[in-house]
Order: sequence, then C-alpha cells, then structure tokens
Amino acid sequence: MASPAQPHSAAPPIDPGTISARLDRLPATRSIWKLVVLLSLGFFFELYDLLYTGYVAPGLVKSGLLTSTTQGLFGTTGVASFIAALFAGLFIGTIACGFLADRFGRRAIFTYSLLWYTIANVVMAFQETATGLNFWRFVAGVGIGVELVTIGTYISELVPKHIRGRAFACEQAVGFLSVPVVAFLSYLLVPHAPFGIDGWRWVVLIGAHGALFVWWIRRALPESPRWLAQQGRLDEADRVMCALEAKVEAESGRPLPPPAAAVPVLAQGRFADMWVPPYRSRTLMLVIFNVFQTVGFYGFANWVPTLLIKQGITVTTSLMYSTLIALAAPVGPLIGLFIADRLERKTVIVLMAAANIVCGLWFSQVANAVLLVSLGICLTLANNIMSYSFHAYQSELFPTSIRARAVGFVYSWSRFSAIFTAFLIAGVLREFGTVGVFVFIAGAMTMVMLAIGLMGPRTRGIALEEISH
Repeated sequence: MASPAQPHSAAPPIDPGTISARLDRLPATRSIWKLVVLLSLGFFFELYDLLYTGYVAPGLVKSGLLTSTTQGLFGTTGVASFIAALFAGLFIGTIACGFLADRFGRRAIFTYSLLWYTIANVVMAFQETATGLNFWRFVAGVGIGVELVTIGTYISELVPKHIRGRAFACEQAVGFLSVPVVAFLSYLLVPHAPFGIDGWRWVVLIGAHGALFVWWIRRALPESPRWLAQQGRLDEADRVMCALEAKVEAESGRPLPPPAAAVPVLAQGRFADMWVPPYRSRTLMLVIFNVFQTVGFYGFANWVPTLLIKQGITVTTSLMYSTLIALAAPVGPLIGLFIADRLERKTVIVLMAAANIVCGLWFSQVANAVLLVSLGICLTLANNIMSYSFHAYQSELFPTSIRARAVGFVYSWSRFSAIFTAFLIAGVLREFGTVGVFVFIAGAMTMVMLAIGLMGPRTRGIALEEISH
C-alpha cells in the first residue's frame, strides 16, 4: 500500500486552487466529522448565550429589573431594550468586526470571541440595574456577532464540497441542543431564587462554563488551509492538508483519489469586492433576506414565553410549554443531516418560510394547550431548518479572500433589523395582541421567499471556488 504522503508527492506546485481541490476530494471520514463536531460545540455555547433571552425575560420582569412592556417606542427599562441591546452588539460584531477572521485567521478569532462574550455574560449576571444589564448584554453581543460569522466561515472552508450542507446541519443540530437545555434550566430556576440568588442569574452563569472547553476545542482545530493558502502561507497550508490527508487515508483504508483540476482562486480581498458582479446582486439579495428573516426567527424564539403569558398562561406554565417547544430545536437540523445535500438550499429556505407563515398565523388563533405546543414545535422546526440552510448558503456565495467580512456584512443586517424588531413586536403585541405579531411575521417571511426565490443562485454540490466565479 502506498504511504500516506505518496498520493500527493507528485502534485502540481502548491497554490490556493490546488489546496482547495485536495480538500474537496476527501471522503467524509471520522477526522473530517470530528472537526465539524468540535466547531459545533463552540456553536452550542454561542447559541446558549444568544437564545436564553426569551427564557430569562420573565425572571428579569419578576425581579423588577425590567418591565414586560415598554414605555414609549424606545424605552430602556423593558424586555425589548434587553433584546435590542443584544442585537445592537451583534450588529457591531458582524458589520464592523467580521474582517477580523479574514485578517487574523479563523482559529484565533473563534477562540477569542468566545472568551470575550463569556466574560461579558459573567459580569452581566451580577448587574442590579436595567442600564448595567443592557450595557453588558451589548458587550456580549459584540463577541457573539464575531463568533457567528467566524464559525460559519470556518466550517465552509474545512469540509469537502459534498458534505457542506450536512456539516452545517450537524453544527446547527449540536448548537440547537442548547435551546432545550436553557429552556429546561429556566423552567427549573427562573421562578425561584436558589441560595438567595435570582434564578435568571444562575441560567446566565451556567452558560458561562463554555469558556472551560474553549482551549480544549482550540487545540484540536487546525487553521483553515484555504485561508492559509489565500494569505500566501502555502507551506503551512500544505502541512495542514498533509496531516489531514494522512488521517483520512488511514481511516478509509485506501489511497486518496487524485485532486480535480484546480479552479483559479480570486486574490482580491477588499470590502469593495462585494460590490462588483457577481457578488453585488448576492450581497443585495442577502441584505434583503437578513433584514426580514430575523423577524420570523427571533420574533418567535425570543418571545415564546411572553406570547404564551399574553394568552393568559402563568409564568411557570409558560416556561413549561416553552421547554416542550424547545425540545424540537435540534430536530430540524437533524432532519437536515438526511436532506441537506440532496435538496437545493434556496428551495429549502423558501419552503420553510412558507411553513412559518402558515403555522404562525394558526398559532395566533388557538388556545388549546396541545395545539399551541404542536404549532410551536412546527414553527421551531421550520425556523431551524431554514437556519442551517441559510448559514450554509451565505457562506458559499463569496470567495475565501472576503468570505468572513462579506458574510459579516450581510448577516449584520439581520442584527440591525432585530434591534428595531424587538421594539416593534413589543408595540404590536401591546396594541394588537398575538394575532398582530404573527401577521407582522408573515409579511416578513413573504419578503424572504421573494428575495431568495427570485434572486438566489444554486450552490448544491458545487466547489466554493466555482460558485465564486
């Protein structure tokens, strides 16, 4: 049997195109999936911190720190201001700091952004005023925003093209396991004050334990060989690829196939490159998409307990129902492990937006507990299948040289939208009730369907470098 180094010993001179071609021909062995799972664990802690907002909100109101409704459109003492502070931080983190992963590497920024928002959350857990609470939620949001961009970029570059969809489905499945975890912890802790400390503070501090795993995860992750090659660090990129190829070949038990012909890799790496064809239309499409998709996703996820309470359900029962609904969060991406690389991603996004409209309007019309929970589960499934699909999709549409900053820019508009969505939903809920909230969400999902359905290119099974041309 040939030695692991032999299949690529006679390879063409090393350049970014050959590095990508070598990576794309790898079979999906244990070593490849290990990298995906490690990044997914980072995403677990990130989503825990991102999505506990709705579940601790009743506790923040109960403790007197915040009010459930907002005085004036942009009041700073309501739950809406807490949600808006997070998304303001996410906006800054994605639009202003997305370039960091392009500049300093995927691995370093993955690590330090996780530590950043973990420390901010620990400080936030000890705040005693609405102002302090909102400020530290904003600081945490900056770190979470950088991490969101970095993980998506990292995964798209570390896996071969034939499993990109399933890799993102795995990332989201592991990440969304945090939703039932935080929902259940909130159900146990938020209505109470263990050892005299408000339950919501315990929920926040438990999530901060993610920092304990960060260095362990980091040690096992290589830098993206695509990024290294793009930076001209070709020897390092080759070393990463040789090590990965050796492991994959040993696990598969047979020599690796020769790489396909290298596709030229674009060398540009400036913000202005997003605004030339074919990236201009993709950038505009994803800005429109992200402005509206966040209305549906966070309009439900951040407001589930509050919407249920508005229907006349008690705080404790609302959190119990929310926990049952949250159990479905990782199921959507798990479904994606079977369908992600079989269906075109733009098609899945359009279909799930339509399901969101139907289930949301129906949810607003019922009071029966079983039907409420069932429709909540359907909404969660639709939102989370759409989530893994669009995270994969937007990471595919730009070249390696600008991937992180481009994804950061387009994704930042979902965070910008969410700042105002929080206040708008609070106002609509106050004036028009649950029905009004879901009519508002349905309008946003219609825009999602039009943007992706009419403007989105196909990407399934195509090399990243081919999509970039």
